[in-house]
Amino acid sequence: MSYDDVEDARLYDVQNPWGPGDEFYRSLVPPDGDVLDVGCGTGRLLTRLREDGSRGRLVGLDPGAGMLAVARETPGIEWVRGHLRPGAYDAEFDLVTMTGHAFQELRTDAEVDGVLRGMRDAVRPGGRIAFETRDPAAREWERWHGASFEVPYDGAAVRISYEVHSVDGELVSFTETTDGGRWHRQADPATLRFLAADALDRHLAGAGLRVVARYGDWDRSPTGPEIITVAARSA
Repeated sequence: MSYDDVEDARLYDVQNPWGPGDEFYRSLVPPDGDVLDVGCGTGRLLTRLREDGSRGRLVGLDPGAGMLAVARETPGIEWVRGHLRPGAYDAEFDLVTMTGHAFQELRTDAEVDGVLRGMRDAVRPGGRIAFETRDPAAREWERWHGASFEVPYDGAAVRISYEVHSVDGELVSFTETTDGGRWHRQADPATLRFLAADALDRHLAGAGLRVVARYGDWDRSPTGPEIITVAARSA
């Protein structure tokens, strides 16, 4: 999907309704805490925090114009278009999040290191950063190939299907095809990176971060299909 397109952005939320992952991140927010959500999408986490009555500073950062157009329907939150860079923020937040497997969009070491350093710079001493990536040991891409499902959107049934093309080391390339309603066999290629926990921990250490908690699923089980990381500044 093109997340510069507003309708694609709205369909994404229909495909991915509020769930256990969202509740997990919501539970990490201190009362009236200042939160930066990197790759915020349509902003539903920050919107929910404001609806919960949070009086903290809430900042959502995303490169997708369509995503931010939807997010900006919620006032009282700073919505910023762009990518997180080292030094963009200076110890300004109690919690920095990256949800929705957005971390897997970082396909090179330089991209991973840049975002982790940016998160480290943005979080206050004593604060936390939190994000998730799919565990490559679960080989989730094997369930994607040939899979399809339908969702209702604007009175039409929209079918989303997947075809995996290649698995090259940590990189999995596939096509998501959307068909129905305003979409006519819209094919969107994508590549995601599946980092193992040991490789991820080397990147965290290099960015000046230490792991505070690590979970395998949203119920805080130690093992599962996810690598859910809560980290803090090393010093």
